[in-house]
Amino acid sequence: MYYDQNTIIHFNGEFVKASEAKTDLYGQSLHYGYAAFEGIRAYNTQNGVKIFKPFEHYERLKYSCESVGIPYPYNTDELIEISYEVLKRNNLQDAYIRPLVICTPNMSLTKGKESQLLIAAWDWGAYLGDKMLDIAVSSFRRISPASFKVDAKVSGHYINSIMATQEAKDLGYDEALLLDVNGFVAEGPGANIFVEREGVLYTPQLGSILPGITRATVIEICSELGIEVVEKQLLPEEVKGADSAFYVGTAAEVIGIGSLDRVPFTKAWSEALGSKVQKAYKTLVLEKSHTPELAVA
Repeated sequence: MYYDQNTIIHFNGEFVKASEAKTDLYGQSLHYGYAAFEGIRAYNTQNGVKIFKPFEHYERLKYSCESVGIPYPYNTDELIEISYEVLKRNNLQDAYIRPLVICTPNMSLTKGKESQLLIAAWDWGAYLGDKMLDIAVSSFRRISPASFKVDAKVSGHYINSIMATQEAKDLGYDEALLLDVNGFVAEGPGANIFVEREGVLYTPQLGSILPGITRATVIEICSELGIEVVEKQLLPEEVKGADSAFYVGTAAEVIGIGSLDRVPFTKAWSEALGSKVQKAYKTLVLEKSHTPELAVA
């Protein structure tokens, strides 16, 4: 699904075949989940293949590494150039790009000694599908910001996401919704959430969530469309039965949610603010001209 015998990646300073790349089985990242990564989208826009907000993603990768002590001797502009070259060598247009920074062998519980960088890419459609999601409040909570750098995109953190997602799927749902340690709504396993009530969009405030780049983009879009966004703590009871809700993320993009714990949202998606945001987001990433119908009266 992700690579074949002809796939080219950039690893440890070289372009190599994915099937021939080698890493060290004693690496600190493999043993302790001590690594950082990004998920970046490329789109076949009206102006050619463009990576969406690469600077922001690579700067966040730098921040994530530095937050947890992973050496990061990489230059953002160079990494953007390498990413475009990876797309070119694999003849990819609409693609998902995965930069990953891993650490060399170190079995002590101390910061990384050296790091290696992988940049891979593959075709990947709608991560969460293209239908309305039925989600469930997970029994697993997001990690406390007092225990971890929750604003860093660190690999080991995503074990929490895997457990929440699999629990939801085992119960017959499409996806999970995690609460923070105090019982307030946090985010999805790999996406931020927005909730519509009476013409206003609400989204959990920063602190216990990943400050998503798509989340920030959606807030910018809402400002342009005249949609009020309020960042605040939300109880799950405030989300159930609201007018509408949607997840946002680089992989997920903007996708509507149909129900929470089998309680449906009351507004048809075609009439929801999220639908307008979804169209505007697609217009933005494909570099199309804005159309009048996207404006909110």
